Amino acid sequence: MTATPESAVRPATPDAVVQPAAGATPPRRPLAARAAAELVGTAALVAVVVGSGIQATELTQDVGVRLLANSLATAFGLGVLILLLGPVSGAHFNPVVTLAEWWTGRRGGTGVTIREAAVYVPAQIAGAITGAVLADAMFGKPLVQWSTRDRSAGHLLLGEAVATAGLILLVFGLARTDQLRFAPVAVASYIGAAYWFTSSTSFANPAVTVGRAFSDTFAGIAPGSLAGFIGMQVIGAVAGLALVALVFARGPEAAE
Repeated sequence: MTATPESAVRPATPDAVVQPAAGATPPRRPLAARAAAELVGTAALVAVVVGSGIQATELTQDVGVRLLANSLATAFGLGVLILLLGPVSGAHFNPVVTLAEWWTGRRGGTGVTIREAAVYVPAQIAGAITGAVLADAMFGKPLVQWSTRDRSAGHLLLGEAVATAGLILLVFGLARTDQLRFAPVAVASYIGAAYWFTSSTSFANPAVTVGRAFSDTFAGIAPGSLAGFIGMQVIGAVAGLALVALVFARGPEAAE
């Protein structure tokens, strides 16, 4: 879940191999490799979320302990995945991060192109579904069992908007300040905290939201709740980008 640093320079061709300077963006991999990284990373993330939820449910009846186990596993797993796959694809694992990066760089800046975004997003969704099915299989559950956990209450939707706005503010704030090297720890810490301070337990990710509908477990979400959650995630992403523009506004000297 990282963005391209604003100081990066796009190579002449998408697959060009160059030797980066210290601290620069690593050479861009072929689009197929980046899409594979997004698919595998999102699959692994959802497998961690759903699998840890199943494991926690089988080990304890205490809902608080279940949430603690689920949030810790997710934070640790996400940090590792960003560290591993960030140099390949940027480790978005999240359609709103991908689309926000395209939006901010659409006028010739750095970041994904619309063609790349059109490849990333389906890969993320396919990965999320695969991860949920894999988690169910590992615990002997039906491979596809639609979740019955209704999450349509208004306060949960507000929580999703807040969680997503905070995530976008963090990711693109790190990019604006050239601190993306801290993304594995910062993003994982934020998601771990947002499990607890948001009423929705911080899905903050349309692809993960879709994947979690495929598992009727502690971490699931009923298909009927998908539209509301995803809609609020989009609203949250827009709010997050507005906050980035406000908080990290460039001075006159930066615009020259």
